[in-house]
Amino acid sequence: MRSKGMAVAAGVLLVAGAAAAKSVVVPTQDAKWTPGAIPQVSMAAVDGDPAKGASHFFLKYAAGFVTPAHHHSADHYVTLLSGSLTLTADGKETKLTPGSYFAFTGKATHVAKCEGTQDCVMFIDARGPWDVVPEKP
Repeated sequence: MRSKGMAVAAGVLLVAGAAAAKSVVVPTQDAKWTPGAIPQVSMAAVDGDPAKGASHFFLKYAAGFVTPAHHHSADHYVTLLSGSLTLTADGKETKLTPGSYFAFTGKATHVAKCEGTQDCVMFIDARGPWDVVPEKP
């Protein structure tokens, strides 16, 4: 009898899990790029609303763009898709090429430079509302 109850509970969990399933498919040509709050930066949200909560989006820096020292309130996880990006964090400068990954949690301060002649495009998994908080000099 005990195993029958466990089987029923497992079945209920499977049905509940199935109801929560969703798919998000956004071909490159369907991404809607909008200007960012900072010149030379644009964004294309593909899942969720970056202004309101957790989301996934593309972020593009124009070639030559350099951010001021800043942090974001939300933890975020990033993959560089194109361009050459140099990050400065924790006093260390790191040059990244496409396919590179980085994460900033706990409001980590950083500077990013899009070097070379190609725009830098990143895919971001933000775990809360997206903001840019400049650091005091």
